[in-house]
Amino acid sequence: MEEIIRGNINEDWAHFGYVITGDYVFLGYCVGNVGKSVEEQIHGAFDNMEQQLSEAGLTLEDAVKIDVMFRDIWNIPLLEKVIKQRFKKGYPARKTISTDSAHIGGPNGLHVQIDGIAYIGNKK
Repeated sequence: MEEIIRGNINEDWAHFGYVITGDYVFLGYCVGNVGKSVEEQIHGAFDNMEQQLSEAGLTLEDAVKIDVMFRDIWNIPLLEKVIKQRFKKGYPARKTISTDSAHIGGPNGLHVQIDGIAYIGNKK
């Protein structure tokens, strides 16, 4: 049985930012720039994801699947714009949903959260 590596722990929220097992890194609750524009929050979420992936020796280009949660689903065009800027070697598979459960900062706070899966492959 392979080792499971957990990193970026948040004891208050009872979760890890990432979990590495086998050939995959699972990322949760990637957020950033809370309280700023939605586009800045999307960039902030990808910045957060990129930082966590770097701890595993990976980049955004290694992301194979992302789940994006928006407070307002009509912000998908902003997401697509940012993805085209940030992913130069190919886009990850994606699911985008809306949620009212974002809790940081109330109505003017968190508007986007991204979870993801990255492939380690032969980078081990």
